[in-house]
Amino acid sequence: MRFIADLHIHSKYSRATSKEMSPENLWRWAQIKGITVIGTGDFTHPEWIKELKEKLKPEGSGLFSLKKKFKTNDVPDSCKADPFFLLSAEISCIYSKNGKTRKIHSIIFAPDFAGAQRINSALSKRGNLHSDGRPILGLDAKDLLKIVLQESPEAMLVPAHAWTPHFSIFGAVSGFDSFEECYEELTPHIHAIETGLSSDPAMNWRLSALDGITLISNSDAHSPSKIGREANIFDTGLSFGAMMDAVKTSKGFAGTIEFFPEQGKYHYDGHRACGVSLTPGETIKHNYLCPVCGRKVTVGVMHRVDKLADRGEGIKPKGAPPFQSIIPLSEIISEALKVGVSSKAVNNEYSKLIESLGNEFKILLDTPIKDIEKAGSPLIAEAVSIMRLGEVNIIPGFDGEYGKVKIFEEAVKKKPANKSFSPDRTKKKKNGQMGLF
Repeated sequence: MRFIADLHIHSKYSRATSKEMSPENLWRWAQIKGITVIGTGDFTHPEWIKELKEKLKPEGSGLFSLKKKFKTNDVPDSCKADPFFLLSAEISCIYSKNGKTRKIHSIIFAPDFAGAQRINSALSKRGNLHSDGRPILGLDAKDLLKIVLQESPEAMLVPAHAWTPHFSIFGAVSGFDSFEECYEELTPHIHAIETGLSSDPAMNWRLSALDGITLISNSDAHSPSKIGREANIFDTGLSFGAMMDAVKTSKGFAGTIEFFPEQGKYHYDGHRACGVSLTPGETIKHNYLCPVCGRKVTVGVMHRVDKLADRGEGIKPKGAPPFQSIIPLSEIISEALKVGVSSKAVNNEYSKLIESLGNEFKILLDTPIKDIEKAGSPLIAEAVSIMRLGEVNIIPGFDGEYGKVKIFEEAVKKKPANKSFSPDRTKKKKNGQMGLF
């Protein structure tokens, strides 16, 4: 069975998340987006796992469904489905190793509440699980992996958003140069990494060390409408075991749905306070210092990939699954209508399209362009067609600022005051795209 899964999200108990991140709303939005399996996020938080136990029903497959009494009737008929939940959590490990402070985020997937509770019990001895849905622990990432393997052997740990500068396995600020440096003898238990919003599979293919690693993508959503901005395509049975086997072996893992990586907020190097965005070459030219204020710039994902890569661009390893880069439908509508993405006009048009054509992924990836034109407008249909080809104009994100996407016109370059440095416009057709469905 071919289906879409978004396995890394957060609950209302994580910092800077919407209070709308409840099981009911995740269930509703999974249908609107076209997601069959959604991660629960935050199972380490005592109040959240209590709510999950109250509202979810085990299906005997390692997946869970929302209990009938919590289901709502406010999903368009064109989108109605019955999505499943998979127990997931994210842990922030901050510790010192090899003379350097490390800040590594990891995702954990658990097969049942019993296993999740055993992991929680072990982690509660290492730090406070009540303070945040994504707890911060003074725990070596290797020791976290050891705990997961000991307490729930069927569970899986995956390094989260693997390239972001500050909190990831390969991050420029506090990460490592290899899995072995981080996990040592436990490295064989790392089967996948999450590429994150600022990188895509084509960038990761430049590292031969990742050839045996499955590249997964998830939204890391903090609000319901953001789920599915990145996701995974599985072609397996609907069970925890089948999905984890696909991640381990890549058999049944059919590809990913991606952000355009330039749109991610750490793609380029830069210094947001001064409005300075730099290519890797420009950063090196300026000795890693901001040309405006002289402080160190934040080294972004593109630069970090360049540093660790042992291949040039354009190489696709044999058997690597395809991917498709997308722009969220609400953002496409916003540009077509020339109004804000949160405006009433965008919300109304979004509702009209999904009621007429079906869920968001169906519209973005599958629906014939002529049908989108009939249901919406010629501009929206044209924008979807351009997006599918990957021929979009982007000012790359940098130092915590998201990239700017322009579909119909060249993006205006943003220049820091009194300086000539600015991000290059990116216009390209993605390697490895298409053929997901």
